[in-house]
Amino acid sequence: MTGPPSQREASASETVTLAAAQATPAYHDREATLDVTCEWIERAGRADVDLLVFPETFFPGFPSWKGAVSGERWVDNVVDLQRNALSTEDDAVETIGDAVDDANLHVVLSVNERDDRPGSETLYNALFYFDRSGTLVRRHRKLVPTTDERAIWGRGDPADLTTHDTDVGRVGGLICYENHMTLSKAALCAMGEEIHPAVWPGFWEQLGPNPGQKEPTTAPDSIERCDIYPAMREYAFETQTFVVSCSAYVPDDALSGYFDGEVVDNLATGGSMLVGPTGLVEAGPVFGEEALLTAEFDPARRLAAKTYVDAMGHYARWGAVSLRRRAERYEPFEDDAADDHASRVEDGVLADVAANVDVPVETVEAVVEQLPHVQRD
Repeated sequence: MTGPPSQREASASETVTLAAAQATPAYHDREATLDVTCEWIERAGRADVDLLVFPETFFPGFPSWKGAVSGERWVDNVVDLQRNALSTEDDAVETIGDAVDDANLHVVLSVNERDDRPGSETLYNALFYFDRSGTLVRRHRKLVPTTDERAIWGRGDPADLTTHDTDVGRVGGLICYENHMTLSKAALCAMGEEIHPAVWPGFWEQLGPNPGQKEPTTAPDSIERCDIYPAMREYAFETQTFVVSCSAYVPDDALSGYFDGEVVDNLATGGSMLVGPTGLVEAGPVFGEEALLTAEFDPARRLAAKTYVDAMGHYARWGAVSLRRRAERYEPFEDDAADDHASRVEDGVLADVAANVDVPVETVEAVVEQLPHVQRD
């Protein structure tokens, strides 16, 4: 029996153009950053891009002031960031969606997200995923903010670690040092990820054994001393995915109007790159300038990579190593009304089960007591 081809089958015979928007936002300026976002989406549309990725917290900028201000100034900056951040219900999301629709591409936009839970003003480091129609199809919140970022952003829920299907492949994505979280990477691989957006605040050179010993770099001969470069190549190779690694480019003069004397760790020197499923860098890294970095990929190249290492097939040993993933979204309370929907089991049924399997009825009763949403009558 035959039918119309699936999204994946339809795209398998066509090349896919992936792109990184190595762009500069208007820091802490919601409206201006919205304009810049739409301009880059339009630019990518004119270049026939299929999927476009923005740098970490592009909207409205990475908080490079986080380690350089007094407690009082820190509060002022966070409040200002809250006012200029996005939530899933903002009109700006619809405006971005209209631009995406006009450009006819998929977009992964990295944002400072203001919580949409009533009563909360917490910020999250998040990815917003738009399909070609401009619909916000899902979001991913960074599971664990890194070092002093924990004073800015909350932690994502287990439900935020997932993938979704598109007409160019199954798309996942991780934020900055999430790309070093071994089990999270393995989870996306196990979900069949084919295209991996990875977003970063910039690019740096590691100067010593202390991970805090780093400085921004634009020197091509220093890329091996940045953890991003080997991480993205290995991610592509071990998962047989196409990786869009997008890093920010923000010259110091773009920060001067808001952050005079407050920025100590602006690492946004660029460094975006596109990597194929055998770990070869196809485009980039690009430093010291804004750039729309593109590469054309043939999805069939994943087939060749998988002849050697099929991470979801012959090269997997789930009998030896497997994952346990939780998929829920945490809420502030559980509704007692949920008990009204619990399944009820009569004692007579338990007795029949015990007789059928030839075990004491007390054993069956003990098992039922441990089952969620099951009650005895």
